Amino acid sequence: MSAAPRPADVVIIGAGQAGLAAGYHLRRAGADFVILDAQQVPGGAWQHAWPSLRLFSPAQYSSLPGRMMPIPAGGGYPDAAHVVAYLTDYEQRYRLPIIRPATVRTVRRAGARLAVESSAGTWHARIVVSATGTWWRPFVPHYPGMRDFRGEQVHTAGYRGPEPFHGRRVLVVGGGNSAAQILAELSQVAQTTWATLRPPRLLPDEVDGRALFDLATRRHRATLAGQHPVGAGGIADLGDIVAVAPVREARDRGALKAEPMFSRITTTGVAWADGSAAAFDAILWCTGFRPALAHLAPLRLRGPSGLIGTDGTRALAEPRLHLLGYGDWTGPASATLIGAGRTARQLAGEITAQL
Repeated sequence: MSAAPRPADVVIIGAGQAGLAAGYHLRRAGADFVILDAQQVPGGAWQHAWPSLRLFSPAQYSSLPGRMMPIPAGGGYPDAAHVVAYLTDYEQRYRLPIIRPATVRTVRRAGARLAVESSAGTWHARIVVSATGTWWRPFVPHYPGMRDFRGEQVHTAGYRGPEPFHGRRVLVVGGGNSAAQILAELSQVAQTTWATLRPPRLLPDEVDGRALFDLATRRHRATLAGQHPVGAGGIADLGDIVAVAPVREARDRGALKAEPMFSRITTTGVAWADGSAAAFDAILWCTGFRPALAHLAPLRLRGPSGLIGTDGTRALAEPRLHLLGYGDWTGPASATLIGAGRTARQLAGEITAQL
């Protein structure tokens, strides 16, 4: 016989950076809440990232509320392991009420509350905060012939380092930060080619995540005020890629030359529209992620774009649901550490008013 549902004012789904930031502010507000996390251990998606992944900002500009991120030994931009250690310390320091592993299967309406059904039981919540992020839903665009390719295809989410590609011919696909960082280290051990939809542009060396966050914040405030956003092109006004140290090193040795995007995939490689072709042993898709929202499907909230309409973090069609940490549509730069923290403060204020 299954256990009876447990009541809670707020259920937060996910104990990554966004969920922890929400928990911090809700605890300060005196709310009754629980955090359900599908992972076995702390660290969120960062524990699954490749070891050399670097943040785009120094530690002091990549902190969650209430606790500064320690500066890594030797300085520089923190790597994935440093972030995992920080998040682990953070949740322990504030004794956040986290239950793990607790995989949330569905969120559905249950009268005046929302029922959150998980592998650890069911909660009936007055408010639900979805903070599951995007890592769990990697995106790979479709190209003709991709099923015929005889080599290896790997997404960023499955990349663990350059060692398996030593001496091989590798095609890196994608024009963002992940592609540039991975290409920088792969190009030292493999024969690499970079394919992008448009020529990538590195940001000036002195520009990092601090400037990008400030830009996103100014644009968001201008939009709310009914003004024309400053820098309408967003990050693209400045460039595409943050020049962290490994990327600068690869740039300086000429390893970041990009080719146009191919038109189809062959059994042995790819072919371009002009008839040229090249053979590869592996294709590495650095093509991003989509919000992991499958658990919200019973609520039927997605619009034509695949996203859920929101006013800030609050779902327009279901005011008992908030979404945090999925990108600018749920708060300025809310998919970053500092952005998630600032958005979580506003979220906690709204939830307190609702309760």
